Amino acid sequence: MRRLRATEGLRSLVRETRLEPAQFILPLFVCPGTGVRREIASMPGHCQLSVENIVLEAAQAQFLGLGGVLLFGIPETKDETASGAYSDDGIVQRAVRAIKLGVPGLPVITDVCNCEYTSHGHCGKVVDGEVDNDATLEWLARAAVSHARAGADIVAPSDMMDGRVAAIRQALDANGFQNTPILSYAAKYASVFYGPFREAAESAPQFGDRRSYQMDPANGREALREIELDLEEGADMIMVKPAMPYLDIIRQARDRWEVPIAAYQVSGEFSMIVAAARNGWIDYQRAMLESLTAIRRAGADITITYFAKEAAALIKPPQSSRGAAGPRIPGAVN
Repeated sequence: MRRLRATEGLRSLVRETRLEPAQFILPLFVCPGTGVRREIASMPGHCQLSVENIVLEAAQAQFLGLGGVLLFGIPETKDETASGAYSDDGIVQRAVRAIKLGVPGLPVITDVCNCEYTSHGHCGKVVDGEVDNDATLEWLARAAVSHARAGADIVAPSDMMDGRVAAIRQALDANGFQNTPILSYAAKYASVFYGPFREAAESAPQFGDRRSYQMDPANGREALREIELDLEEGADMIMVKPAMPYLDIIRQARDRWEVPIAAYQVSGEFSMIVAAARNGWIDYQRAMLESLTAIRRAGADITITYFAKEAAALIKPPQSSRGAAGPRIPGAVN
């Protein structure tokens, strides 16, 4: 077996799993204001960005050959009805229009949820201390339509309400957006690895937690039921979130369905690798690429990752930067 491992040339020749920049989606956090580039302390190298800076990031993503960007919004104000999520002048809607004007051709995916927009931080309408599933569907459908109207190429509901894909599909079709695909966060677990994201998106719940609607990390068969239901309701693509702790779910989904599968390498996965590398415990570049390769090997066609730009530059450097130094550890003295 060692004969084909002897040199890098031989290893490359027989390599089973390959990474390409077009497989990566870069998550971005858009916020109000002008000239804003506010660093996220728990996610070194990533920032909350005002709209014009989001456009610059999108242009860089296109230059690097990424598959697209995924937008999360931080509104000017929050309320109990998540009105900023479905306003045609909402922060994400403005960012979509700006990217479409400034970076035509780059696929733009929008996160469809309410937690960034509600004053209580939960993903839906709260009634008597509980998130009301069916009442929340109207908010989600309105948000998806407003994103499509702004020019979003794909809408991605992440709320985990039952029936949300069907509600969104029906609303998109009724408003003339029959060709807008849905990427459903079909198997989204109630994970501890979301911690840094909640700082980035300012979306931590003000009471309780989200375990009554996000999935129990102990359950695998349930994830397959969730995926099947979302596909029956009209999802064009499905997502598993987080990625690394749930590679088994990605693999089972890949073996069962032939639809495109995305996996979200979430903020905690990113920040752990960065922190360990900054302490000298692991090699940054190798850990980054090994983790992304594992996700791809498990069966993911698309990986949403905060490493997207760095990984793309390392895998296939743009012609103008060939020979330049590879990625550096974010926030470290290199």
